[in-house]
Amino acid sequence: MYPVELTIPMSKDLTNFGFESLTTPEQVDAALGQEEGTALLVVNSVCGCAAANARPGAKLAVKNEHKPDRLYTVFAGVDREATAQAREHLLPYPPSSPSIALFKDGKLVHFLERHHIEGRPAEVIAQNLKMAFDRYCS
Repeated sequence: MYPVELTIPMSKDLTNFGFESLTTPEQVDAALGQEEGTALLVVNSVCGCAAANARPGAKLAVKNEHKPDRLYTVFAGVDREATAQAREHLLPYPPSSPSIALFKDGKLVHFLERHHIEGRPAEVIAQNLKMAFDRYCS
């Protein structure tokens, strides 16, 4: 577990922007199991690529005309049980943090793993997500 004082600003980076923090397995199942609409999930992390790429990219993307109905986040290394449950919804992909997933009608339809995020500018990540939003969130 990471010290809370270290991770609070990283969590607030998304929650202050409208993402709902999921901290229990039950919250994860209720959020990601919804059979109608779209949901974006950011698996947050303390790493530099989460700060420089994933979080800014996700925030840029949700400014798109088409965007998910709901925005969620879990924090790897902090909310361990919630993150483990979220990763069940992300199968068959292996655990990856940070990562960003788009769900439509309770099904995973688009996924960015760490290797899609690391080393890429936030604008490139946002553009990738916007294309998925245009396809699935219209």
